[in-house]
Amino acid sequence: MICRCAWAGLVWVGLRGAGMILEGLVTTLSAGRDAAGLEEAGREAEVVNLAPMGPLTDESVSFLTFRPYRSSRTYRNLKAHPEGVFHVTDDVYLLAQGAIGEWTETVPMRAAERVRGRIVEDACRWYEFRVTELDDSAERTTIQTEIVAVGRGRDYFGLNRAKHAVLEAAILATRLHLLPKSEIEVELARLRVPVEKTAGARERAAFELVARYVAGWSPATEAASSSAIGGGR
Repeated sequence: MICRCAWAGLVWVGLRGAGMILEGLVTTLSAGRDAAGLEEAGREAEVVNLAPMGPLTDESVSFLTFRPYRSSRTYRNLKAHPEGVFHVTDDVYLLAQGAIGEWTETVPMRAAERVRGRIVEDACRWYEFRVTELDDSAERTTIQTEIVAVGRGRDYFGLNRAKHAVLEAAILATRLHLLPKSEIEVELARLRVPVEKTAGARERAAFELVARYVAGWSPATEAASSSAIGGGR
C-alpha cells in the first residue's frame, strides 16, 4: 500500500548551518494490514509509505534533515521506527503521483540493505538513513538523520525545462489548501509553456495528471482525501 503526505521542502537556516533543498521521494514503513486487509501468521503486514519530500542537505548530501508535519504519515512512521530511504529521481510522473496521491501504476521496490525499509528500483540514487534527533515540539517537526548507505541505479537524465515545470506544478498542487486556487491555475498556465516545448510523453502525462487534479480540487475533496490517507496532509 502506498500513501502520500504533503510536500515538505523548506530552506531552513540554522539546522547544521545554511543548506539547500533536494527534492525526491522518501519511503518509510509502518505496521498495518496489506491492501487486501490480510494478516500473515497473526502479524499485520508492513505498509510502505512513499511520499515526495524535500529535505535540507548540502552539496555532498552528507546529511538529510526532514521537516514533515506531525499530521503526516512520514512523521508517524519515523517516530515509531526511525529508519527510511530517500530517493533522487528524474521521473516526474512518479513525483506527480506522490504529490497528489493518485497512483496510476505499481512502483517496484525491494528491501533496503542497512535499514528496515524499501528502495524504489527505478531511482537514480538512494540514501538509507537513521534518525538521530527528532524534535516534534512544533506542528512542523525537525528530523535529523545520518546516512548509513548510498546506492546508485540508472543515470540521471539531466536538466530539462519540462521536468522542472512538472516538479513546480506538483508542489503547487500540494499548496491548494494554502493558496487561492485561481493563483495556482495562473501558475500552471505559465508552466504549461515549457512542458509543451520541451517535454517527452511521460512529462506531458505527469503535467496533465497534476492539471486535472487542480481543476477538480475543492475544500471538500481535500477533506475527504486527508481523511482517506490518515491525515497525510
